[in-house]
Amino acid sequence: MGFFDQEKHWNNIYQTKALKDLSWFQSTPETSLSFFKEFKVPLTAKIIDIGSGDSFLVDHLLDLGYTDISVLDISEAAVNRAKQRLGKRGENVKWIVADASSFKPEEKYDFWHDRAAFHFLTEDNQVSAYIDTARKNINTNGIMVIGTFSDKGPEKCSGIDIKQYSENSMEETFKPFFEKIDCLTIDHKTPFETLQNFTFCSFKKA
Repeated sequence: MGFFDQEKHWNNIYQTKALKDLSWFQSTPETSLSFFKEFKVPLTAKIIDIGSGDSFLVDHLLDLGYTDISVLDISEAAVNRAKQRLGKRGENVKWIVADASSFKPEEKYDFWHDRAAFHFLTEDNQVSAYIDTARKNINTNGIMVIGTFSDKGPEKCSGIDIKQYSENSMEETFKPFFEKIDCLTIDHKTPFETLQNFTFCSFKKA
């Protein structure tokens, strides 16, 4: 199999498709926001949203008063769309263009959020590198939330193979460095009225 250029692939999507034409679009990311409420994440917490695309999560976090937000995506086009949407509101957001599996953080985080980036890492070395980065760069008592397609969800997204996770496989994947707090499965309704089943798990550093 030849080299697949993920950066080029995602840039093309964000350069050619409107936000509401993307299956992962959510005007209000209710499940993600519920974790901030559940864990009473302080407004001064250092937050990173991994694989955010041009998600509206950052908009809602700014509305809630969060002051230290980093947004990461492999696609510069996606990041630019989010920056343009937010305008001056986004001037204090830290925008990072990087691959989640090879990202080298310059700071440590209190809350690590990833909705639907981790499941694109299908090679063992990618998964190991991601976990190692999270382990080294989440603060003591920090929280990590990962959302992936479940074992009842899609096997592909945007034409790319993904890796499905159940609650058990998610827990096993992140042991021994992270301790599972809780998991839930939810159905995401796409703009096309189809359902995608997700596994969301929260962890703390072991």
